[in-house]
Order: sequence, then structure tokens, then C-alpha cells
Amino acid sequence: QAQLMESGGGSVQTGGSLRLSCVASGFANNRYCMAWFRESTEIIHIGSDGSTFYTDSVKGRFTASRDNAENTLYLQMNNLKSSDTAMYYCAAAFGTNCTPPRYYNYRGQGTRVTVSS
Repeated sequence: QAQLMESGGGSVQTGGSLRLSCVASGFANNRYCMAWFRESTEIIHIGSDGSTFYTDSVKGRFTASRDNAENTLYLQMNNLKSSDTAMYYCAAAFGTNCTPPRYYNYRGQGTRVTVSS
């Protein structure tokens, strides 16, 4: 059974950084889209070919990367703002077309990020 497990959330001050990780297990291959959601909003995705999408609110501050050999998705979050406070979810969907809107049928349990001034 395919599963996703996030880690790396926590509490930081404004301007700080955090790195989230998401380990995927049970997927037969790496031909799937992986995404980060902030609450219910898709903020980033990476296709199996490395193509990326960033929503405007995180451009220049967040960087996603994907290690297909380790089945892991990362999210480096820099210059965090109070508005970034939320639950962050990793998601996956089979296929190579990751263009939003895209339905993701696998989601992790989420990890909380709290940014305080």
C-alpha cells in the first residue's frame, strides 16, 4: 500500500528556516507527481522529470527537491513569515501531467509549521 510520511515541521521565528521531508513507500515506480500542500492549497509540485511549479506566495523563499532513488521529497523553507503558519501535507498522484488543478489521491498525515514574531 502506497504511503507518504512527512517530517521536519516545528516552530521558528520570522525569517527562520525549516526543511520538510516526505518519504514515499509502496509505489511501484517513480512516475508520479509529488506535491506540497499548505492546508488544502497546492503550493509546489515536482514531476518525475523534475519539472516544478511554485505558487506565487512561496517563490524565491521555498525550494522543493526530489530524490527518486530515495523516494523522498524535500521542501526547504527560508525567510519564513507568520502567514506560512499551517499544516503542510505531502501528496502524490500517478502520472506525468502535474499541471494544476490536479487531483492527488495519496496524502500524508501532515506536519505543522508555526512561525512567530
